Amino acid sequence: MTQATGDEKVSSELSPEDQITVLKQKHASLESALSDENNRPMPDASTLAHIKREKLAIKDEMERLAHH
Repeated sequence: MTQATGDEKVSSELSPEDQITVLKQKHASLESALSDENNRPMPDASTLAHIKREKLAIKDEMERLAHH
């Protein structure tokens, strides 16, 4: 099972566009982890909640960068 790393903040040395690209990759990875967990015989509710929170944090950061 893939777990989120919790570091949705991306280096400020990158341009906002590059930061968004990195965040999109992390978001896609979390989507895959979410799918993997959901497809287990008995998905763990706390793991699902954690992944969803990480995805939301990344989405929020992408929105912030897009409107910055």
